[in-house]
Amino acid sequence: MASTAAAHNVTEGDAGYIQEIWGVNIIPFMYLGAKHMVTGYDHILFLLGVVFFLYKMKDVGIYVSIFALGHSTTMLAGVWFGWGVNAYIVDAIIGLSVVYKALDNLGAYQRWFGFQPNTKAATLIFGLFHGTGLATKILDYEIASEGLLPNLLAFNIGVEIGQVLALGVILIVMGYWRRSPAFLRQAYIANVVMMTLGFILVGVQITGFFVA
Repeated sequence: MASTAAAHNVTEGDAGYIQEIWGVNIIPFMYLGAKHMVTGYDHILFLLGVVFFLYKMKDVGIYVSIFALGHSTTMLAGVWFGWGVNAYIVDAIIGLSVVYKALDNLGAYQRWFGFQPNTKAATLIFGLFHGTGLATKILDYEIASEGLLPNLLAFNIGVEIGQVLALGVILIVMGYWRRSPAFLRQAYIANVVMMTLGFILVGVQITGFFVA
């Protein structure tokens, strides 16, 4: 289960393609980056949590940009400098990021501890972990050194394109949902479900770590 639940995995076909090509391949790597983001359910869950109660596009833009800065930094640096991290551990932390954001949306920290953590700092920190998870998986496929930097930049641009596409769908759905009189009640349930999914991701990855 842990191997199939790793949201940062590159499919066998894409992995084979990455290993066979060399030189600068801008469009293919942009496609792979966009595909990764759109199919990366841990990214989508965290992104949903981040924008769940953001009603102004300005605020959405700020938080999404902070998240993008975080995961872009560690993805590029991690692959370029070869910073490998155990995939199970980093994916477990990414699962915790979903749990953290769901609890934040539920107002748990204010009730439990009497203070509100800095949401922007948390978004940046977890963005760094999301990027580290992606870099760890990319390193497994040993991309050719020829054209590495342009290909990585293209991949990152693709990731941002995928993020914008996913965000667009989320905002459209949220826009209609928020008009419902039952939104606040359903929002509580939705964040409990999100928190549960995060814990499941953590459990699966920790189990995978010990089994492996």
